[in-house]
Amino acid sequence: MPNWTAFAAITIVVLVLLLVLSHLTQSAFSRTAESADRSDGSTSGGAPKTDDSDADPFITEAESEAVTDDRTAIDRHGREAEKDESTLHSSLAETETARYPSEADFVSGSNADSQSDVPDSDSVRPNSTRDEPTSPDPAEMSTEMLLANVALSQGVFAVVLIGAAIYTGIPAEALGLAFSQSYLITGLVIGTGLGIALYVANEIGAAISTWIGFDHDEELRELLGPDSVGEWAVLLGFVLPVIAVFEELLFRAALIGVFEAGFSISPWFLAVVSSIAFGLGHGMQGSVGVIVTGALGFVLAAAFVLTGSFLVVVVAHYLINAFEFVVHEGIGFDWAAVLETDGDDG
Repeated sequence: MPNWTAFAAITIVVLVLLLVLSHLTQSAFSRTAESADRSDGSTSGGAPKTDDSDADPFITEAESEAVTDDRTAIDRHGREAEKDESTLHSSLAETETARYPSEADFVSGSNADSQSDVPDSDSVRPNSTRDEPTSPDPAEMSTEMLLANVALSQGVFAVVLIGAAIYTGIPAEALGLAFSQSYLITGLVIGTGLGIALYVANEIGAAISTWIGFDHDEELRELLGPDSVGEWAVLLGFVLPVIAVFEELLFRAALIGVFEAGFSISPWFLAVVSSIAFGLGHGMQGSVGVIVTGALGFVLAAAFVLTGSFLVVVVAHYLINAFEFVVHEGIGFDWAAVLETDGDDG
């Protein structure tokens, strides 16, 4: 007798782990973007940082801050600018006199000790990033490493679910699986037609949303975009099939098929829940990606409910991803650019 509860528990654990992994990946890319902004010298207010100590490496941080405060005061009191400027130069001159020994002092050796106490220039720069901890930059990973990482993570999750289904005795019918020639032909034909239609609808929806002004992040897809024939073969022949099988196994076969068969829950309610989770799992694509992917997930869920075929949704899912990579990263065609061109012509 199938152990529906055990399989359901394992499914939920896998779903939570997947969502957490997706969030961590999104956070890693966000940190990378923030680090890039800081390296450009921008601050939260949008103005570049200035470092007075770079002009004179022997001026300490405290002295640099004092100079900055004086200059700020000059800006606030324009009518006394000349007076304050004169005071500022005098202060700087006194500081330099105190910290730079004269030639006579060097000869007499009276300032030998004080000169030895002058800190190294690198140690007094307040904005120095020499000792800042660095975190892995996903953008610096090679395409091969990214493809291997995606295939490994998704493949491990798929193996866990398949092993759990075998161990708990889940029937193949509950997962939408059958072993017949008609099942194979029907799945390939319907899945191909559905995949092409959904790809076009998905691209149009994302392009319209981007054109309106919603955020659609394509960085991850661009990073996974192959640069050689070998990488294209790995992507289309291995990575994308693994992704399609795992995601359909989790979001459609397990969350809909098994939960309906084992707990008599409405498949349409499960389709809504699984689609929301499916959208959240694609947070890397931005707000548009979450909404469009969630809607796409619901259509795939509806196809699974109506056909009862796991193969149909796997084929459709694979074709959507494959066309997206080939069109965007291979051909270089941008649907949003077409809409922008039409809008400019109008």
